[in-house]
Amino acid sequence: MVDESLANLLLELRKGGVTETEILKVIESVPRDLFLSDPFKSRTYENVALPIGCHQTISQPLVVALMTQALELTDMIKVLEIGTGSGYQTVVLSPLCRRVYTIERHPELLRLAEKRFTELRISNITTLLGDGSSGWPSQAPFERIIVTAAAKDIPLVLLDQLAIGGKMIIPIGLTDEDQRLTKVIKKVDCVETLDLGPVRFVPLVAEGVPS
Repeated sequence: MVDESLANLLLELRKGGVTETEILKVIESVPRDLFLSDPFKSRTYENVALPIGCHQTISQPLVVALMTQALELTDMIKVLEIGTGSGYQTVVLSPLCRRVYTIERHPELLRLAEKRFTELRISNITTLLGDGSSGWPSQAPFERIIVTAAAKDIPLVLLDQLAIGGKMIIPIGLTDEDQRLTKVIKKVDCVETLDLGPVRFVPLVAEGVPS
């Protein structure tokens, strides 16, 4: 039996435009409380962003689901995630694609995320401590890229690592008032963009691994 608060969240996701049954099933099955510290566990299934430390947040479930849906995943696709954070988005992606390569710049956040991946016995996630704005050249190209921090414009470094025909989901805009979730489609001779609506993310920082 589904917990009432979880059932309410799933209903809210449907109303918010999440139509893919497989994504709703993943959201239902992933224990979001595992990705929260004790003071916030009582708010596990609220549709809100919550602090995870290092001035970062776990995104609200609706944003996680909509970004995942916009990626149009299949089990043959290799995904690059910029910003592991708590690892919640990573775990939502993992059953929907072939492999997730995820980069995090904060050592403590990455350590906790890796611990959660192990606890959940997930084997198709590869992690890297580093500067996400540089991407992961040695594993490129990627059919999909998801960026969980806001950039001023489409990062050319990441665009170069996106396969032809690939899709990138990224927040564009550096203030809460002008951030737009953007779908980038890389074609042979051009780049197409689609506006998916307003969002609020922390800025994408390009300063390497913190000491």
